Order: sequence, then structure tokens, then C-alpha cells
Amino acid sequence: MLKVKIKNQSSHALPKYETTGSAGMDLRANIEASITLKPLERQLIPTGLYIELPDGYEAQVRPRSGLAIKRGLSLVNTPGTIDSDYRGEIKCIVVNLSNEEQVIEPGERIAQMVIARFEQIEWQPVEELSDSSRGAGGFGSTGT
Repeated sequence: MLKVKIKNQSSHALPKYETTGSAGMDLRANIEASITLKPLERQLIPTGLYIELPDGYEAQVRPRSGLAIKRGLSLVNTPGTIDSDYRGEIKCIVVNLSNEEQVIEPGERIAQMVIARFEQIEWQPVEELSDSSRGAGGFGSTGT
């Protein structure tokens, strides 16, 4: 199991996997008072968490499906990427996509975080790319 250093400056427990098959851990709003978001309003919500990822890993911050379907709350940049050399506080840009005001409560689960391995690349400039069965088709070209 990968060990990741974490500094918790919130009043909440560390994020954890809720089931043995979970890919993500819930992030909680580290706020002292409720925040009301009007329709289409967005706000940067702190978590009070700081992490130190090993090289070759990123943390992806994603919306919670329950908040999206039940209340229309999502994240503006999704997935948000936390790079291995970032040491600042993890914050989530929450947006209200519903037609009604939505209230975020202190300690509420507002997003989920997935740790993922990645590869860095080196570009290899060429004049031609090899053919494929798909070719340049995109934006719905493979089905209806």
C-alpha cells in the first residue's frame, strides 16, 4: 500500500475509503459557518488538508455523484489535479448547477479524491502518424 504524508488542519477525521472497492475518499468542507450558493454560483471551499505525494502520482479531485444528482452540486474543474510538488491546502471549487439555493454545511462531504499514478512523456516530432481503424473520427463518430 502506498504511503502518503498528510497534514490535517481541519477538525475532521482523515479521508478514508468507505468500502473495500472504493477508488476515492471523501473530502469535507472545513468551514466554520454554512455557505449558501445561489444558482450557478461557485465558491472555493477549503478542506484543511495538505498532502505530499510521491513523484509519479497525482491526486484527482472529483464531484460526488450523490451531491450532483440530489442537489445539483458539482466541481467546476473536474477532475482537479493536485501535483506531487504542490504543498498548499486542498480546496474544491464547488458550483451550484441547480435552480435553487444550496447550503454547504461545516464538515459536509463535498468532493472525492482519487490517487493515481501517471507517466511523463517526451515528445517525438514526426511528419506522419500511423493509420488506425478510427482515423480522425471524433465527437460521436463511433456511434449514436
